[in-house]
Amino acid sequence: MLIKERSEVLATPLTTTVPREYVHRAALSEVFLTGWHRNGPDSFTVTAQWPRSHCFYSSEHGLYDPLMLCETARQTFPLLAHAAYDMPFGYQLSWRDLRYEVDPSGLHIKGTPAEVELRVSCSDIRYLRSLPASIRMHIELVRDGVPFAVVETEFGCHSPEVYRRLRAGRGDAAGMFLGAPMPTAPLPPGLAGRGRDQDVVLSPSGELGRWRLRVDTAHPVLFDHPVDHVPGMVMLESVRQAAHALHPSRGAVLPLSMDVRFNRYVEFDSPCWIEAEALPGESAPGRHRLRVNALQGEASAFSAVAEMAVVSAF
Repeated sequence: MLIKERSEVLATPLTTTVPREYVHRAALSEVFLTGWHRNGPDSFTVTAQWPRSHCFYSSEHGLYDPLMLCETARQTFPLLAHAAYDMPFGYQLSWRDLRYEVDPSGLHIKGTPAEVELRVSCSDIRYLRSLPASIRMHIELVRDGVPFAVVETEFGCHSPEVYRRLRAGRGDAAGMFLGAPMPTAPLPPGLAGRGRDQDVVLSPSGELGRWRLRVDTAHPVLFDHPVDHVPGMVMLESVRQAAHALHPSRGAVLPLSMDVRFNRYVEFDSPCWIEAEALPGESAPGRHRLRVNALQGEASAFSAVAEMAVVSAF
């Protein structure tokens, strides 16, 4: 009987994550993708699982954090670049733009972790010596057979030689990471929509609608491994926190959509300023829009328009 039971267990399909190296993460706990298969020459299905609770992508309001969706899409870039398009390990990816929109009805947390399917179409693929140099992805996210979010994004793929030229001497991840300044003082967590100081990415500036980007390279999620610049996910988090800080009286809000441009790398060694302004009118009851710009050295490093929704409306 014991042998039979053991054989039945072994015959049951097992779920694992994809190798962490394929999604450029160090911690296994931060890998959300569980598998992939090819549907056509440039069409794929990627599967993911979202935990019901996460130390950073908070689910305290009974809804998954839309930025967990963004991180899931971000992990899809290196996975498919490596596994489907033969990009060698050691190549670097750079985000160019990101647009997403999510229906909050697909974010409700249920009794088991969410099984998410990503239907991916790749286009505008530019090759250099038979390897991808840039890829655009259209991603439809599906849960329980129902589409609930769309992501459109483009990223570049850079060989070590190209990346060294692109970074002009700043491409030493270990050196830049270890040499990063100590983080500045955080905004009070409540103003940023956070519960802990360590999760706050904004510091006070003394000016309304303007904050200094707070970079804490010891953060275990935002800085999962050494990098030579501030990661894109930190910049997306700055948009969410700026929306909270701009109108803290509105209470908890969710970023239901963003339209983002990554204009240049955000460096560790000079201040980056986050400026936000509310855009007029409501796109729907309980929803409002804002524009956020990140300035470093008088140049725009990042810009976004986001739609925020008050959580109490759901």
